[in-house]
Amino acid sequence: MDELLDILSELHPDVDFESEDALIDDGILDSFDIVTLVSEISERMDVTIGAKDILPENFNSAEALYDLIKRIEDEEC
Repeated sequence: MDELLDILSELHPDVDFESEDALIDDGILDSFDIVTLVSEISERMDVTIGAKDILPENFNSAEALYDLIKRIEDEEC
């Protein structure tokens, strides 16, 4: 989770990602941010997020995104 929080903080240092739960709904993350996130997660965490997983509910909070990463890791094992 720390690595994910680092990635998110690099995108928007002014956002408290540990408590924010409407990143997409409130317009904090836009489509460019999502593309950047997917790329950074792939590169730094060795997790490939597929197009089917790019849904607002998976990116609305750091916790939801972390849960998605864990699910993908479990599926790859």
